[in-house]
Amino acid sequence: MTTLIVMAKECRPGRVKTRLHPPLSLEQAARVARACLDDTVARIRRVGDRRVLCVQGVLPGIPGFEQVAQGDGGLDERIGAVLDQIDGPVLLIGMDTPQLDPGLLARLADQWPADVDAWFGPAVDGGFWLLGLAGHVRRRGDLVRGVPMSQDDTGAMMRARLVDAGLRVHDVIALEDVDDISSLTRVGRLVDQGGRVAAVVAELGGFGAKAPDARRSDAGGSDAWMRRAS
Repeated sequence: MTTLIVMAKECRPGRVKTRLHPPLSLEQAARVARACLDDTVARIRRVGDRRVLCVQGVLPGIPGFEQVAQGDGGLDERIGAVLDQIDGPVLLIGMDTPQLDPGLLARLADQWPADVDAWFGPAVDGGFWLLGLAGHVRRRGDLVRGVPMSQDDTGAMMRARLVDAGLRVHDVIALEDVDDISSLTRVGRLVDQGGRVAAVVAELGGFGAKAPDARRSDAGGSDAWMRRAS
């Protein structure tokens, strides 16, 4: 049974997406954060056998998702704590990539080949948007604890930690997090135009030029979503 975990945060002005301010107000930045969360959960509502929101702060209940509170400490400690609570295969994502492909996640949740111990999704900014661990991987929280977060080499260090632990790592397509106005501009052009992020961007007047197709999460081809790691 694959569990999908979403690391989420209460969308309170001044507590989320503060790098969007300025030019956005803190209230507008919080609306963007909530739109990212809404689109993310809408797209993954049928992915996996169990879906868990790991929440910092307070969020209203969302149908189809359990909620657990994030623990104390830095993000590495909070991720490690929730990973330690889950038995069986797990896919962990954040709430900042609403352009993700639910078909990709469904394939990862359903397909755990014998030679895959970990799925890894790098982020364009140097972090990572996806961490998947097979059910036989033990001491999984310790794989994340101690990895510095929010740095341009966080993803490289996280992936190296997996490899150093002897895990067979398979990479999936890189995605861009919504962090600032530039990334909101690009991601806003990739999301479902009927979703909340597109609506909020339109209400705020839109931003910039269309993002390059290379960053789309729905690249064609049956194997285009996965690259075999060395």
